[in-house]
Amino acid sequence: MDAVDHITLTGVRAFGYHGVYPDEKRDGQEFVVDATVYLPLARAAETDDVVDTVHYGELAERIAAIVSGEPVDLLEKLAARIADEVLRDERIEAVAVTVHKPAAPIPVPFADVSVTITRGRS
Repeated sequence: MDAVDHITLTGVRAFGYHGVYPDEKRDGQEFVVDATVYLPLARAAETDDVVDTVHYGELAERIAAIVSGEPVDLLEKLAARIADEVLRDERIEAVAVTVHKPAAPIPVPFADVSVTITRGRS
């Protein structure tokens, strides 16, 4: 990964039906996603034009659409699906995606559970 510049989007919330248990797929729950995209930002800093960077509002909408979309069993799969979509933008050299499942069916008190994956271009 050459780029050290990055944009971080934290706390994207969307309702989805992901999980290994039937009631998770039936009832759904809120998921929270953080994403850091790594890309050169010098051009955007020079031009002060949104076309020279990643529009983080559009990025948030794409992430929310995936979370609200087709159900998967594992957070790992959901995070990978988001990372693959983010990397469709050829300007992005790498991405780190964290998917939080704050209402996971865990039988003891907990604050959060999350999975983080990092993907880059080969």
